Amino acid sequence: MTPRALILIEGTRTGNGLLYIQAAQRLGLHPITLAADPAQYDYLRADGIEAIRIHTDNLEALIHECSRLRVTHDVAGITGFAGVDESVYVTVGKLCRHFNLPGPNPASIERCYDKFAQRQLLAEAGVPIPAYRIAATSKEVENAAAEIGLPVVLKPIVGSGSSGVRLCREADEVAEHVAYLLGGTHVWQCLPRILVEEFAQGPYIISNTMGNEVIGIAAGEFGPLPHFVFRKTIFPAPLTDKEYKRIVDLSLSCLQALSLGWGPANIEFRWTERGPVVIEVNPRLSGAPDPQLIQLACGVDLITEHVKLVIGDEWDLRRKHSRTAGARNLVPDRDGTLDWIRGASLAVAVPGVAEVKLYVEPKTPIVRKGDYRDWIGHVVAASPSLEQTEEILKQAVDLIDWSITPFPKFDS
Repeated sequence: MTPRALILIEGTRTGNGLLYIQAAQRLGLHPITLAADPAQYDYLRADGIEAIRIHTDNLEALIHECSRLRVTHDVAGITGFAGVDESVYVTVGKLCRHFNLPGPNPASIERCYDKFAQRQLLAEAGVPIPAYRIAATSKEVENAAAEIGLPVVLKPIVGSGSSGVRLCREADEVAEHVAYLLGGTHVWQCLPRILVEEFAQGPYIISNTMGNEVIGIAAGEFGPLPHFVFRKTIFPAPLTDKEYKRIVDLSLSCLQALSLGWGPANIEFRWTERGPVVIEVNPRLSGAPDPQLIQLACGVDLITEHVKLVIGDEWDLRRKHSRTAGARNLVPDRDGTLDWIRGASLAVAVPGVAEVKLYVEPKTPIVRKGDYRDWIGHVVAASPSLEQTEEILKQAVDLIDWSITPFPKFDS
């Protein structure tokens, strides 16, 4: 009997990769990962998990490999992960079109990943967004910041996980970050262009969608500025019915404006003095542990339902229960060598804790980047109420401790 396969393009270092593997296996599928460097994904080392090394930025090579796999497998679907390289999900859409499989519209995904093009489409549709300009040189950034008014947020035109994103309160901070972005240190996925954006201040909110339906809305918190390193997520967000409806309506307007509506997406908002404004639309599933929070809070397994969509099966987005789930990311406060990290076994034993995951081991060099790469682990918990979930998270996180020895300083 020909095995029914799910092809996964690339993977995730700390995200949903293993969960997609497990979901595929539960559905009777044989998952096969195609990746430029499969060794970077720890979960692929387990017995029985197939991975093939291939240049995933080469569409023709991927078409050839998928065609080869179709000789020995019934390829039911193809999906993948945006990860660090935003173009991967565009490639997924092109592969699905080539093989006549269910998948996202690659043109819509590509427009969405270009933050400038995305904002143009949202603005044309009347969706509230921060003031913005596009710039390619330090002088253009300086002029844009002056037009918008400080403080401003500078970010690469393409990217994810807050990589290269910084709040600049003063002109010298603008100059400093432009020098970093254009000076050869930042790795660009496209021609270097910088989005200069008004700093929208207010509570941070994330809307999670599947197809044209809002599955739920979460609240998030970042660590200390000027960077945007995610620290905490609570699902569902503590909103009034009126506030919830407003976010739902805006979410659906975003999907329509960007010609999305197939598969998962997540939409980031700030609730400002003038109401909610859209910060970004990501045409993909949120990274871990957000899908786990949704499953704990309302019983919808978005990853399994996404796989069903990818292979053309009927999905089920009905909510099974109503709880409050939360996650805390573990973030170090200094650079150096990690001497030890302990307390995970104590934290996971706290009633209500669903998962404790550490991403690092002792003797790991810690070099903070000011983005998602700063995380060294997370704690996930759930309970019947917001207050109880907050308390469980605090209790568990307080049990986890680590020691970092600063790197030695050498006299110049």
